[in-house]
Amino acid sequence: QVQLVESGGGLVQPGGSLRLSCAASGIIFSINAMGWYRRAPGKQRELVATITSGGSTIYADSVKGRFTISRDNARNTVYLQMNSLKPEDTAVYYCNTDLEHLYRGLRVRQDYWGRGTQVTVSS
Repeated sequence: QVQLVESGGGLVQPGGSLRLSCAASGIIFSINAMGWYRRAPGKQRELVATITSGGSTIYADSVKGRFTISRDNARNTVYLQMNSLKPEDTAVYYCNTDLEHLYRGLRVRQDYWGRGTQVTVSS
């Protein structure tokens, strides 16, 4: 079974920075896309940023120029560097990966979600 462990959330003042990390563990053969999503109170979950295995990235318009997604393939880890944070960035941030792993003796491709980490931007 695969586990995604997120870290790095917390409380920060407007204009501050945080770095989120998400590490995938288990018997993993390959990881395709990795990404971050968020759900603000009273809103639907939305895409923040994704990165392919080749390093191509996509960002939500609301975070372009402020957030940077990156990955360490050797560590099966994806990062989200968040700068110039705004109160509207307050949300639970979820890691998502599309990977191939060993499951009941078979090589399967599945989509996994982390449990989420709270980011609060407030003075």
